[in-house]
Amino acid sequence: MRRVNDIDGGTGRAAPRKRADARRNERTLLDAAAAVFVTSGVEAPIRDIAARAGVGVATIYRHFPTRADLIIAVYRHQIEACVEAGPVLLESSPSPHAALGRWINLFVDFLVTKHGLAAVLQSDEAGFHQLHAYFLDRLLPVCARLVAAAAAAGEIRQDLEAYELMRGVGNLCIGAESDPRYDARRLVGLLIDGLRVPR
Repeated sequence: MRRVNDIDGGTGRAAPRKRADARRNERTLLDAAAAVFVTSGVEAPIRDIAARAGVGVATIYRHFPTRADLIIAVYRHQIEACVEAGPVLLESSPSPHAALGRWINLFVDFLVTKHGLAAVLQSDEAGFHQLHAYFLDRLLPVCARLVAAAAAAGEIRQDLEAYELMRGVGNLCIGAESDPRYDARRLVGLLIDGLRVPR
Protein backbone atom coordinates (compact mmCIF):
# COMPACT_ATOMS: atom_id res chain seq x y z
CA MET A 1 0.00 0.00 0.00
CA ARG A 2 1.33 3.44 -0.91
CA ARG A 3 1.49 6.13 1.71
CA VAL A 4 0.40 9.67 1.08
CA ASN A 5 4.05 10.70 0.84
CA ASP A 6 4.56 8.32 -2.08
CA ILE A 7 2.05 10.08 -4.34
CA ASP A 8 3.33 12.98 -6.40
CA GLY A 9 1.43 16.17 -5.66
CA GLY A 10 -2.01 14.65 -6.05
CA THR A 11 -1.39 13.59 -9.66
CA GLY A 12 -1.81 9.96 -8.71
CA ARG A 13 1.64 9.06 -10.05
CA ALA A 14 4.15 7.42 -7.75
CA ALA A 15 6.86 9.87 -6.73
CA PRO A 16 10.41 8.67 -7.36
CA ARG A 17 11.98 7.14 -4.29
CA LYS A 18 14.73 9.20 -2.69
CA ARG A 19 18.24 7.86 -2.96
CA ALA A 20 19.54 6.16 0.17
CA ASP A 21 22.01 8.95 0.92
CA ALA A 22 19.31 11.60 0.54
CA ARG A 23 17.09 9.69 2.97
CA ARG A 24 19.96 9.42 5.46
CA ASN A 25 20.64 13.15 5.18
CA GLU A 26 16.99 13.94 5.76
CA ARG A 27 16.87 11.63 8.80
CA THR A 28 19.93 13.42 10.20
CA LEU A 29 18.17 16.77 9.83
CA LEU A 30 14.96 15.43 11.40
CA ASP A 31 16.82 13.87 14.34
CA ALA A 32 18.67 17.15 14.91
CA ALA A 33 15.46 19.16 14.75
CA ALA A 34 13.72 16.77 17.14
CA ALA A 35 16.53 17.10 19.68
CA VAL A 36 16.47 20.90 19.45
CA PHE A 37 12.67 20.96 19.75
CA VAL A 38 12.92 18.96 23.00
CA THR A 39 15.18 21.54 24.62
CA SER A 40 14.04 24.77 22.96
CA GLY A 41 10.55 24.17 21.55
CA VAL A 42 9.29 24.26 17.99
CA GLU A 43 10.12 27.96 17.62
CA ALA A 44 13.87 27.28 18.08
CA PRO A 45 16.14 29.15 15.64
CA ILE A 46 16.77 27.23 12.43
CA ARG A 47 20.49 28.00 12.83
CA ASP A 48 20.51 25.90 16.05
CA ILE A 49 19.08 22.94 14.15
CA ALA A 50 21.55 23.42 11.32
CA ALA A 51 24.47 23.58 13.76
CA ARG A 52 23.39 20.38 15.49
CA ALA A 53 23.01 18.61 12.14
CA GLY A 54 26.35 19.94 10.91
CA VAL A 55 24.88 21.63 7.84
CA GLY A 56 24.17 25.15 6.65
CA VAL A 57 20.86 26.90 7.21
CA ALA A 58 20.25 26.86 3.45
CA THR A 59 20.32 23.06 3.54
CA ILE A 60 17.47 23.02 6.06
CA TYR A 61 15.39 25.33 3.90
CA ARG A 62 16.14 23.30 0.79
CA HIS A 63 14.62 20.23 2.42
CA PHE A 64 11.92 22.08 4.38
CA PRO A 65 10.94 25.45 2.85
CA THR A 66 8.83 26.54 5.86
CA ARG A 67 8.97 25.96 9.60
CA ALA A 68 5.60 24.21 9.34
CA ASP A 69 7.08 21.76 6.83
CA LEU A 70 9.92 21.00 9.25
CA ILE A 71 7.68 20.58 12.31
CA ILE A 72 5.31 18.24 10.49
CA ALA A 73 8.19 16.21 9.06
CA VAL A 74 9.83 15.85 12.50
CA TYR A 75 6.70 14.53 14.14
CA ARG A 76 5.83 12.22 11.27
CA HIS A 77 9.39 10.88 11.52
CA GLN A 78 8.99 10.27 15.26
CA ILE A 79 5.57 8.70 14.81
CA GLU A 80 7.10 6.26 12.32
CA ALA A 81 9.84 5.42 14.84
CA CYS A 82 7.12 4.47 17.35
CA VAL A 83 5.33 2.43 14.68
CA GLU A 84 8.50 0.51 13.84
CA ALA A 85 9.32 -0.09 17.50
CA GLY A 86 6.10 -1.99 18.24
CA PRO A 87 6.84 -5.28 16.44
CA VAL A 88 10.51 -5.15 17.48
CA LEU A 89 9.58 -4.83 21.16
CA LEU A 90 6.99 -7.60 20.89
CA GLU A 91 9.64 -9.88 19.45
CA SER A 92 12.46 -8.95 21.83
CA SER A 93 10.72 -8.40 25.18
CA PRO A 94 10.33 -11.15 27.78
CA SER A 95 6.52 -10.91 27.63
CA PRO A 96 3.78 -9.04 25.71
CA HIS A 97 3.04 -6.99 28.84
CA ALA A 98 6.69 -5.94 29.02
CA ALA A 99 6.60 -5.02 25.33
CA LEU A 100 3.46 -2.96 25.91
CA GLY A 101 5.09 -1.14 28.82
CA ARG A 102 8.23 -0.36 26.83
CA TRP A 103 6.21 0.88 23.87
CA ILE A 104 4.06 3.08 26.10
CA ASN A 105 7.28 4.59 27.49
CA LEU A 106 8.25 5.57 23.93
CA PHE A 107 4.78 7.00 23.44
CA VAL A 108 5.13 9.03 26.64
CA ASP A 109 8.52 10.34 25.48
CA PHE A 110 6.88 11.43 22.25
CA LEU A 111 4.06 13.23 24.10
CA VAL A 112 5.96 15.03 26.85
CA THR A 113 8.76 16.43 24.68
CA LYS A 114 6.54 18.31 22.24
CA HIS A 115 7.13 21.82 23.59
CA GLY A 116 5.00 24.28 21.67
CA LEU A 117 3.36 21.74 19.37
CA ALA A 118 -0.11 22.30 20.81
CA ALA A 119 0.08 26.00 19.95
CA VAL A 120 1.20 25.52 16.37
CA LEU A 121 -1.46 22.88 15.80
CA GLN A 122 -4.00 25.70 16.19
CA SER A 123 -2.57 27.46 13.14
CA ASP A 124 -4.17 27.56 9.72
CA GLU A 125 -1.52 25.35 8.11
CA ALA A 126 -3.38 22.47 6.45
CA GLY A 127 -0.61 20.01 7.31
CA PHE A 128 -1.19 20.46 11.03
CA HIS A 129 -4.84 19.50 10.66
CA GLN A 130 -3.77 16.23 9.06
CA LEU A 131 -1.10 15.48 11.66
CA HIS A 132 -3.51 14.37 14.40
CA ALA A 133 -5.32 11.96 12.07
CA TYR A 134 -1.98 10.61 10.88
CA PHE A 135 -0.92 10.16 14.51
CA LEU A 136 -3.97 8.00 15.27
CA ASP A 137 -3.96 6.11 11.96
CA ARG A 138 -0.36 5.03 12.42
CA LEU A 139 -0.08 4.48 16.18
CA LEU A 140 -3.46 3.02 17.12
CA PRO A 141 -2.98 -0.29 15.22
CA VAL A 142 0.43 -0.78 16.85
CA CYS A 143 -0.96 -0.21 20.33
CA ALA A 144 -3.92 -2.49 19.53
CA ARG A 145 -1.56 -5.29 18.50
CA LEU A 146 0.42 -4.97 21.74
CA VAL A 147 -2.75 -4.86 23.86
CA ALA A 148 -4.19 -7.89 22.07
CA ALA A 149 -0.97 -9.87 22.56
CA ALA A 150 -0.88 -9.10 26.29
CA ALA A 151 -4.56 -10.00 26.65
CA ALA A 152 -4.12 -13.24 24.68
CA ALA A 153 -1.25 -14.17 27.01
CA GLY A 154 -3.56 -13.68 29.99
CA GLU A 155 -1.39 -10.88 31.35
CA ILE A 156 -3.93 -8.05 31.21
CA ARG A 157 -7.71 -7.81 31.27
CA GLN A 158 -9.53 -8.71 28.07
CA ASP A 159 -11.76 -5.65 27.73
CA LEU A 160 -9.10 -2.96 27.33
CA GLU A 161 -9.33 -0.92 24.12
CA ALA A 162 -6.14 0.51 22.64
CA TYR A 163 -7.79 3.89 22.05
CA GLU A 164 -8.80 4.10 25.71
CA LEU A 165 -5.26 3.33 26.80
CA MET A 166 -3.67 5.87 24.46
CA ARG A 167 -6.20 8.53 25.44
CA GLY A 168 -5.64 7.83 29.15
CA VAL A 169 -1.85 7.98 28.77
CA GLY A 170 -2.20 11.20 26.79
CA ASN A 171 -4.30 12.75 29.54
CA LEU A 172 -1.72 11.80 32.16
CA CYS A 173 0.95 13.57 30.11
CA ILE A 174 -0.86 16.91 29.87
CA GLY A 175 1.24 19.67 31.42
CA ALA A 176 4.11 17.35 32.34
CA GLU A 177 6.70 19.45 30.52
CA SER A 178 5.82 22.60 32.46
CA ASP A 179 5.56 21.19 36.02
CA PRO A 180 8.83 19.84 37.48
CA ARG A 181 6.94 18.32 40.42
CA TYR A 182 4.77 16.17 38.15
CA ASP A 183 6.22 12.87 36.91
CA ALA A 184 3.96 11.65 34.13
CA ARG A 185 6.19 8.65 33.44
CA ARG A 186 5.76 7.39 37.01
CA LEU A 187 1.97 7.64 36.83
CA VAL A 188 1.85 5.99 33.43
CA GLY A 189 4.04 3.19 34.83
CA LEU A 190 1.53 2.69 37.64
CA LEU A 191 -1.26 2.57 35.06
CA ILE A 192 0.51 -0.11 33.01
CA ASP A 193 1.28 -2.14 36.15
CA GLY A 194 -2.38 -1.85 37.12
CA LEU A 195 -3.50 -3.50 33.90
CA ARG A 196 -2.08 -6.82 35.04
CA VAL A 197 -4.50 -9.62 35.84
CA PRO A 198 -3.97 -10.70 39.49
CA ARG A 199 -2.24 -14.06 39.75
